Amino acid sequence: MSNIDPANNHWGPTLSRGESRTRLTCRGDRVLSRPASGAPFLTSLALAFTAACTAPANDAAGTGEAGSDPAATTQPIEADHFVPSTPENVAWGWFPIDKEPVLRMQSGETVRVNTLTSAGAGQDEHPVEFLTGLGIAREEIHQDVLDFWASRDGRLRDRQGSHIITGPIHVEGAEPGDVLAIEILSVETRANWGINSTGARSGVFSTSYPGFREGDPALDIPPESGRHVIHTGMADGVEVAFLADDIHVPLEPFMGILAVAPDPVMGQPGVTAPGVQGSTPPGAFGGNLDVKHLKAGTTVYLPVFHPGGLFYVGDPHGAQGDGEVSGTAIEQSLTGTFRLSVRKDRSIAAPMAENDEHYILMGIDIDLDRATRHAVRAVVDFLVEEKGLTPAKALSLASIAVDFRINEVVDITQVVSGFIPKSVFLR
Repeated sequence: MSNIDPANNHWGPTLSRGESRTRLTCRGDRVLSRPASGAPFLTSLALAFTAACTAPANDAAGTGEAGSDPAATTQPIEADHFVPSTPENVAWGWFPIDKEPVLRMQSGETVRVNTLTSAGAGQDEHPVEFLTGLGIAREEIHQDVLDFWASRDGRLRDRQGSHIITGPIHVEGAEPGDVLAIEILSVETRANWGINSTGARSGVFSTSYPGFREGDPALDIPPESGRHVIHTGMADGVEVAFLADDIHVPLEPFMGILAVAPDPVMGQPGVTAPGVQGSTPPGAFGGNLDVKHLKAGTTVYLPVFHPGGLFYVGDPHGAQGDGEVSGTAIEQSLTGTFRLSVRKDRSIAAPMAENDEHYILMGIDIDLDRATRHAVRAVVDFLVEEKGLTPAKALSLASIAVDFRINEVVDITQVVSGFIPKSVFLR
């Protein structure tokens, strides 16, 4: 989610450990070992969590919160730990680097995390009045929305972000220079509604958008029509967003923010005070990547900057198109289950990911052209280092077989990803 959103007025203590320490009961992952001859770094972890193991829309760990869709209920995934999105477990608009971890876990363990959308939780008006005024039933408003809203006074916050972010989670053994591997085992809706916002000057039409020129016209969107409550549920066996009676958008829930604690440097995007990284622009630490392809069945790799890695997750989205051009997706509270593992065999400088079909290399920059250039460079470097190609042959393959996708263009820094098809490699 972008910070450019005129329709929304957005601008601790340690968690007691989760009671459950059970192992995953729905496992369809495929362990790919790393042979001595040197298999690619990105294929050395378990992937491909089966769709049949999708957890229910109902909240994790038996919390019984309102707003779930009983029709979507299937067998839940049980994890080693559970972290709720209670006020003491979240940050608002930034990534603290010295916040007491909400959980300490061993490398390779699993954690189930509740996340909370800021849509309906960050405005000045009380959430009950605000959300019921939009047509959302009182029983569909989570208690943690109310608890967070009540905790706002005195809460540390950076104006460079509006996201509510759960964390940090400390992974034992992670040290600066290591890689934190985040296997996304499941992502499920917690509520049967989300909010998307549009405006005459929101997203790519904002006057603060890098491509704006004086005299560029605004869209003809009246202010009162700019906030869209979108209900979600099951239709023909598929979870969808009911945009209109005759428009159903399949849900593909994912976390817009997957991050480690950053190493803020004054002058970098989103860093306006020493040690404070705002949550809007993504960077080398991950953050607000808004890459819709980072969903269940994907593994994300982030460079570690602080002991323990300090994993953060948030900005939950029910569905989003590449670009997120209005400035927001369907901002919808979600629950994610992750396996967090420390990798010490390689170091990386920027986020990368993989799923069963693709290696995903990312380029991030304020300038979209340069973000594309960074993504191409990352693809070429990967093909040279992991597949043994010459730079010339790698660039040739990048041009004839790799798709470069614009993931988001509304978060100060912009993200372009190169999708390398695994199918082209015969061994």
